Amino acid sequence: MNYKSLTALTLLASLVTLGGCASSSSVKTLQADVAKAQSTADAAAADASAAKAMAEKASADAAAAMTKAGETDAKVDRMFEKAMHK
Repeated sequence: MNYKSLTALTLLASLVTLGGCASSSSVKTLQADVAKAQSTADAAAADASAAKAMAEKASADAAAAMTKAGETDAKVDRMFEKAMHK
């Protein structure tokens, strides 16, 4: 059983315990609320996954830029040294 299902069951059990005998409409309302919460959680997980992928790409791009900057710095140093020897 995953965390989301456990949370939904805990919420349902708590409301039934606190409310005594819940009416059918109360249970249906609760089920709708749980479904909405699940939908929101799924959307948040998808957004987090997309953000993680974007962050990983940005990190890779930054590493590539640092490598290129290092190569360019070395090239400029060689050019400067060559110019100084003339």
